[in-house]
Amino acid sequence: MTKDAIIKDFEAIVGSDNVMTSETDRHTYSYDAAVLDSVMPALVVRPTNSEELGKTVKLCNDNGLPLTVRGAGTNLSGGTIPHPGGVVVLTNGLNRILEINEQDMYAVVEPGVVTAKFAAEVASKGLFYPPDPGSQTVSTLGGNVAENAGGLRGLKYGVTKDYVMGVDFWDVDGNLIKSGSRTVKCVTGYNLAGLMVASEGTLGVFDKLILKLVPPVLAAKSMMAVFPSMKAASETVAAIIANKIVPATLEIMDNFTIRTVENFRKAGLPTDAAAMLLIEVDGHPAQVEDEAAKVEEICKQNSASEIKIANDAAERDAVWQARRDALPALANLKPTCVLEDATVPRSQIPAMIAALDEISNKYNLTIGTFGHAGDGNLHPTILTDKRDTKEWQRVEEAIEMIFDRALALGGTLSGEHGIGLAKSKFIESETSPGTLAYSRRMKSVLDPKGILNPHKIIG
Repeated sequence: MTKDAIIKDFEAIVGSDNVMTSETDRHTYSYDAAVLDSVMPALVVRPTNSEELGKTVKLCNDNGLPLTVRGAGTNLSGGTIPHPGGVVVLTNGLNRILEINEQDMYAVVEPGVVTAKFAAEVASKGLFYPPDPGSQTVSTLGGNVAENAGGLRGLKYGVTKDYVMGVDFWDVDGNLIKSGSRTVKCVTGYNLAGLMVASEGTLGVFDKLILKLVPPVLAAKSMMAVFPSMKAASETVAAIIANKIVPATLEIMDNFTIRTVENFRKAGLPTDAAAMLLIEVDGHPAQVEDEAAKVEEICKQNSASEIKIANDAAERDAVWQARRDALPALANLKPTCVLEDATVPRSQIPAMIAALDEISNKYNLTIGTFGHAGDGNLHPTILTDKRDTKEWQRVEEAIEMIFDRALALGGTLSGEHGIGLAKSKFIESETSPGTLAYSRRMKSVLDPKGILNPHKIIG
C-alpha cells in the first residue's frame, strides 16, 4: 500500500485533522527528554476514543508500520523516540477521567490524563493518589504506567505499579485485552496488568487504566536539615531508615545543586550548605510529632548544623517546589544536561555518593547530585555540551562507570526512568542472557512483526 493510501486509511479512522504529516509536526514528535538523536516518524496520528485507538493499532500492524505511543514526551531514556518510517500515536486526545469511585477508592482513566490534574481531581473528592514523578505537571498516567514512574513519595507510598489495579490494552491484531479488576483482590488468569507496567509500549497499547486510591493523610511535618558534607547527609539517611522510621519523603541535594536551585527559584535555601536533606513525615498527628522528634534527633547525632521546620503550608510548598526545580535549574547551566538514575539499596547510599564524587573527579565533569535518597534513588546530573566530542566521550565513560558502581553495590540500572534506547545495551549486565532470551521470545509471540516500539528495552 502506498504512503498516500495509508494516510487516507488513518484519516478515515481518526479524521484528517488528527493525522499529521508536515515536517514541522513530525519533528515535534521526533525526540523526547533523553539526550539522544531525534528520529523523524513518517506520520503522527491522534486517536480521540477507544475504537479509533484499536483500529489505529491494527492498521499499523497490518501494514508493518512501527508504532510508538507518546504521551507528553518527558521520557528520559529514549522510550518515546520513534522508529525510522514509523507512526507516533499521541494519547493527548485520550485524556478523560472516566470514574472516581469514592466508596471503593479507585479511578478509571484514559492514558492521556495528566498526572497532576488527576491527583488534584482525586484530592477534591477527599482521596489521595500518591505517585508524584517530577514531571507530574505535564506527564501522563499512561506514560507513568509504561515507565513505572516513581517520585518523591516513593519511599513510603511506593511507585506507580503499587497503584495499578488493571489495564485494558490493545494487542497488535486490534483485540481489546482486559486485565485486573476494580476489586482489591483479583487472581483471575495471568497478571497481565503487571506485565504491562514498565513495558514501555513494547507489548500492547494502553486503552484504560484502573488505579488504586487511598485516604489522605491527617497530618504532616516538613523539615530541612543542613550538613557539613554529603557523607554526613547520606549517613543520616541510612540512620533514619535503620531506626525503622519511614518518612513520606527523604530527599538529598549537594551544594552545587542547592546553589543552582536557589539562583533559579529564590526559595531561601542555605547556599553555604555542603549538603541538605528535605524530610517530611506524615500520618496520624501524634505519630507525626513522635517521628519528627526522632528524625530531628538523628539528624543532630549525625552532625546537622541546622534544622528548620516549615511553619505553614506555604513555606512547606516553597521548599518542595525548590526540590522539584532541581532538574530545570541545572539544565539551564549547560547546553546538554544528562540526568541519570543510579539506584542502590538504601544502606549503600553513602557508598554511591562517594562513588559519584570519584567519578566526577576522574573524568573532570560537573555532576550535580540530588534525588530520592530515602529509597536509594539518586539522580547524578552531568552538565556538559554534546558538541564537545572529547568531553562527551568522557561523559559516556562516566555513565558506564556510574552503572557499574550501582550494580556492584547491589543496585539497578534504573529506579524510575526506564530502559528505552539509552540503557538497552547494559541490561544484560544486570539480568542474564537467559532473561533477555526469555523476554525476546515473549515479545516475538505477542508482537510477531515487531511493530510495538521497536528496539526499546531488549534491543
